[in-house]
Amino acid sequence: MEKMAVPPEKKQYQEIGDDLRNHIIQGLHPVGSRLPTERMIAEKYGVSRTIVREALLMLELQGVVDIRQGSGVYVMRIPAENEEEEERFFNSEIGPFEMLQARQLLESNIAAFAAKMATKADIDNLKRILEQEQRAIALNDTSQDNNKVFHLLLAGSSQNQMLLETVESIWRHMDASPLWQHMRGHIETRAYRLKWMGDHQTILAALRRRDVMGAWQAMWQHLENLKHSMLEFSDADAPDFDGYLFESVPIFQGKLQ
Repeated sequence: MEKMAVPPEKKQYQEIGDDLRNHIIQGLHPVGSRLPTERMIAEKYGVSRTIVREALLMLELQGVVDIRQGSGVYVMRIPAENEEEEERFFNSEIGPFEMLQARQLLESNIAAFAAKMATKADIDNLKRILEQEQRAIALNDTSQDNNKVFHLLLAGSSQNQMLLETVESIWRHMDASPLWQHMRGHIETRAYRLKWMGDHQTILAALRRRDVMGAWQAMWQHLENLKHSMLEFSDADAPDFDGYLFESVPIFQGKLQ
């Protein structure tokens, strides 16, 4: 008899976020109303305010609430019931380092393949987004996620729709992860944006040379740099810490054919 898969146990912030979401669906908090304070919610559920903050961030990422600094948390819309399956998928228990490991394994090989497959238009688009990011950094403009766009354009330059959709799926997981979003605040300062842009320039240079191995190494190193930066801001003793995944030796260390 075939065994049924057991869904992973939800984390505290997910349980609290789901409970608050259900209260909104039930009409306990109408659109435009302000939710109870973090302190009140923390006392109600017997958890820390940090966990409450993650739960509220999860709801904000879903577009259900708006967190206004110094004012409170306001209900923006009533969630539809048909959203539950998609939310369950993108709020599944996948840690930020597990997502990053998947990106490193996948995107390094995509970069190598793109070194063979990218068209002149692809190269021009990648160059344009780096120039756009350079201007944005100079103006301290954070309105556009040029980092994400660069990685999606690179995946698209493989000319393989399945690879592009896979990378898009990983980014949607990251966008829906409160832990990843919390980490972004540390790794998207001006200094780090300059660092990532330098990494991206190295990747693009390899693509322009049609250097397959160089593109693979440049992407691998870029995500390795991101990993080290994330580890600096992580609490290794936290129950949700999954940075131990990177203690293993990279699967691929030889030369691409």
